[in-house]
Amino acid sequence: MKNLCIATFSLVLNGKRTPINGMIEPLLSFFLQRTNHIDLIDGAHPGSSIALTTFETYSGGILQRSSYSWSSVLLSPLLSMQNSGGTRTSFKIRDILGVFELFIRQRTTYDLFIGIESIYTICGIILRYFGRARRVVYYVSDYAPNRYGTLFLKDIYLWLDRFCCYHADFIWDVSPAMLPARKKAGLNSKRCKPVILVPNALFPEQITYLPEKKLKNMSIVFAGTFGLENGTKLLIETMRVVVQKIPDVTLHFYGGNKEQEAFLMKLTKSYHLEQNIVFHGLITNTIELSRQISHFMVGIAPYLALPGSPRWYADATKIRLYMGSGLPVITTHVPPLGSMVAKKGAAIVVKDNKLALSDAILHLLTDKAYYRKMRKNAIDYIKENTWEKTYSDALSQMGIGASGHV
Repeated sequence: MKNLCIATFSLVLNGKRTPINGMIEPLLSFFLQRTNHIDLIDGAHPGSSIALTTFETYSGGILQRSSYSWSSVLLSPLLSMQNSGGTRTSFKIRDILGVFELFIRQRTTYDLFIGIESIYTICGIILRYFGRARRVVYYVSDYAPNRYGTLFLKDIYLWLDRFCCYHADFIWDVSPAMLPARKKAGLNSKRCKPVILVPNALFPEQITYLPEKKLKNMSIVFAGTFGLENGTKLLIETMRVVVQKIPDVTLHFYGGNKEQEAFLMKLTKSYHLEQNIVFHGLITNTIELSRQISHFMVGIAPYLALPGSPRWYADATKIRLYMGSGLPVITTHVPPLGSMVAKKGAAIVVKDNKLALSDAILHLLTDKAYYRKMRKNAIDYIKENTWEKTYSDALSQMGIGASGHV
């Protein structure tokens, strides 16, 4: 491919792009060596320290220039007023204007347009109609048919998703649970374009683990965002039960923001668990995060079973992150990946309550033979789970060779 456009988003904190984003690092790492020219549209996610869209241009595998979208600068007073987590109409308008602004600026015809989520993909479909994009991929990292409380917003969300499924050239779903959920929500499978499973993955440098003797004894790790839907509060409550049986057990938190961390630290103090729970802050470098995680024994992903949560249908990246560092996993029955990994003997799947979670933790930490077996299964499962394989397989199913040639 000569020209590629990626339209996506990221959470920006203190002026820096965080690992919480729409596949930016994986896509760039794969396509930079295969594509002459790449334009990246990065719309700052609501709740970021800025509310602008950034354009980045890469040529010959190197970043050539970076600039803010003019239209997002003009909208910045409105964007700043609505710059908090959640779906914001002004940000959607910003995203639409950003795509068309780039195409006016660049005057480039793209061999492939990859849109993360529906708004960006619809823009790509329109540009394909005018001959400015040859093929459009609808890349879906998050899906939940009941994610909005009001019927009006739910209908809009489902309509946008269906439009992309019917009019994009290919659909990249990160989880096998997405297509059945769409059909149940009313998708006409006969009109749907080809769906390709594109699971989340790891960089080779993330697939590394320490000898068991070098692991911190009786340790658990949680890495990711600290939203209550991810079970962080439940996890601290679970620790109250675990410490009664294993007084020296430790839980290590990586990620979150200051407000969420402050809440969890206050909860930790109220339960007198300061000696058992450690907060390490947010590490933006994914390779460094994997290195630090590899020092612990067990990775935990206690997602809550909330109606409408996208976790029922999405791919749980933290589970892959844990296994890449050699950690067996404890998770709830919510993420589809949990059950898949459990079938391979690398995870324990339980209900989202403190008794079930504490029993699993105690079993895994105290039964050495069971632990070693699960650790080996986790390492075996994740060996080939790389972004290189994920995207190469996807392109192959689209009729594009690994080098990028049709």
